[in-house]
Amino acid sequence: MAIRTSHIKVELREVDLKNKPAAMLQASPKASVPVLIYQNTVVEESLDIMLWALQQSDPNNWLHSKHLDEIYSLIKFNDNIFKIHLDHYKYSARFPQQSQTSYREKGEVFLQQLENRLNTQKFLLCEDPCLADIALFPFIRQFACVEMKWFESSPYPQLRQWLQYWLKSELFKSIMNKYPAWQENQTPLIF
Repeated sequence: MAIRTSHIKVELREVDLKNKPAAMLQASPKASVPVLIYQNTVVEESLDIMLWALQQSDPNNWLHSKHLDEIYSLIKFNDNIFKIHLDHYKYSARFPQQSQTSYREKGEVFLQQLENRLNTQKFLLCEDPCLADIALFPFIRQFACVEMKWFESSPYPQLRQWLQYWLKSELFKSIMNKYPAWQENQTPLIF
């Protein structure tokens, strides 16, 4: 979403994670996606890719310089704490030490924090979207999809509204196309 909103043209190479191309493995020994290769630089983290794009062109002011510390704080909590609870909740069969409900409740601590923010403003930090909204949106979407019926009746109406805003946005719809897996010597798609 950050690349699309920045209007930067990139070559898109959809990767089949069960059959990773040799070119990807050579460029990025980490062997995970996403990967951005720019000139002689390899960028292997989603946040770093978003920052790369927005630092070149940020027409919607998603970096909100006056909120940067708070943006990074939310993203850090998401990546270091909430993501663990999300993975345990989503894949609870792999983590039988606790029930799926227990893992969900741990994740709900963050959902409540986001709900509290959204009770006073339309987006996570103010009345306009910022990097935190875009960075957290996919994780909240995943959390909601684990038990959609539960999420629809959960005590987070503002968070549901926020999630629906992003799900229905033209920006999100424009990036959710399915692409065939890229093969070596195949012309990449321009995104």
